[in-house]
Amino acid sequence: MSPPGPKKRAKSPPAGLALPPRPAIYEINTRLWLRELSRRFGESITLGNVPAAAWDEIAAFRFDAVWLLGVWQRSPAGLALALANEALHRTLAAALPDVQTADIAASPFCVRDYAVDGDLGGPQGLAAARAALAERGMGLILDLVPNHVAPDHPWLTDHPDYFIAGTAEDLAAKPDQYFEVNGRVIAHGRDPNFPPWPDVAQLNAFSPALRRAMIATLLDVAAQCDGLRCDMAALMTTDAFLHTWGERAGDPPEVEYWREILPAVRAQFPHLRLIAEAHGDMEWELMQQGFDFCYDKRLYARLVYSNPVALRDHLTADPAYQEQLVRYVENHYEARAAATFGGGRALTNAVAAYTLPGAKLFHQGQFEGLITRLPVFLTRRPEEPIDRALAAFYRRLVNAIQHPALRDGQWRLCALNGWPDNTSYNNLAAWCWEAGDERRVIVVNLSPHTSQARVQLPWPDLAGQNWVFIDVMDDTTYEWGGDEMLNMGLFVELAPWGRHFFAVR
Repeated sequence: MSPPGPKKRAKSPPAGLALPPRPAIYEINTRLWLRELSRRFGESITLGNVPAAAWDEIAAFRFDAVWLLGVWQRSPAGLALALANEALHRTLAAALPDVQTADIAASPFCVRDYAVDGDLGGPQGLAAARAALAERGMGLILDLVPNHVAPDHPWLTDHPDYFIAGTAEDLAAKPDQYFEVNGRVIAHGRDPNFPPWPDVAQLNAFSPALRRAMIATLLDVAAQCDGLRCDMAALMTTDAFLHTWGERAGDPPEVEYWREILPAVRAQFPHLRLIAEAHGDMEWELMQQGFDFCYDKRLYARLVYSNPVALRDHLTADPAYQEQLVRYVENHYEARAAATFGGGRALTNAVAAYTLPGAKLFHQGQFEGLITRLPVFLTRRPEEPIDRALAAFYRRLVNAIQHPALRDGQWRLCALNGWPDNTSYNNLAAWCWEAGDERRVIVVNLSPHTSQARVQLPWPDLAGQNWVFIDVMDDTTYEWGGDEMLNMGLFVELAPWGRHFFAVR
């Protein structure tokens, strides 16, 4: 990852860094990253001795936070299950044809203990990494997996009442859904829409004792970071948990899981930013239950399926809701953007996603144009060529979205008009930003067809003078008359998957 040039920032206090309202976040597969750094620098690198040059490369992109995926102690039992799983091995081999046993780790979501793995540098190493980030003006985001734990987690022995229990009959009839530990039958963790995960045990969201234990866990984790990304957060809501487990969960408590847990954590760590990996149209509900941000899977789906009409409709939602969404074009769960979209479409979708309000999530390898979606079990990836043009594009984009107009300004969706014999404007979407005298206009063509439109801009003071529009992504300059723009709209014509990101002067 080549940096666009460092930016000096003030040091942050060790007590915690308060992330800005619209943070840019960079996701790193920790084990993979440290292994690659070790090879690059010719020594064993842990979180405690990451070279300053590596941190500086990340800081140069002016991210507000780094999400270190998978720092917690993973499960030996989970690893054994992974190594014995032939279907999983085929998946790993498809991503890494020469995969070796040493390349495979337990899933980062198969957590045996919320303590930093010693191989990664332990708690002291994580503290050093957090300090290095803070020195560069960046916060640290870590994982929480509330729905399940590893099959050898100490709670299974010490607190079996924390889990969804089964019977001997359940185990005999559904051995893929239950397992036995210390003479007790426990359910495997699951999402109701998918088969159970064979390497985890299902926690009971309705258990008062589990809730108390989870608050204690979160307090310990929150002391070590500035934000938490909560995996499968929607599964712990009352309705979702009842749908999945029914009577096995017992009577639902009066208070929602997150409404009980999150306030207890915020009381001690008010700076902590909480991110929910939402699904099933649960974003708004999770925001109401206390999360700062939720994944915007609706936007991602509309980009994947090239549905500009649905995308514009999605962007008419309440502005407060828009501010709490995490925009992305790839992450460790989704396919690589360069593989999914390719070419100009990938560039346009990136401009679309990252110029909207809310948080922005970037993924390790995204800037380089990597196309292999790496399963989270792998600690090595295949050699792939670097897309230098794409890297240069992202260098411009990540700097452009850090401009005060987008960081602090007001966002508005722009109306589009066409002509009776030309409805191609329906292929486009447009919005604008304003902060003082600074203005930005973004127009994207989300189709494989050349399209035209008149963009309605919300600025009456355009009247009476000419205006220069500079596309910040390629420095192309246009000039338009303010009276024409107010009366008829800004005329744009975009090639298939074309885009404009204008600075207005």
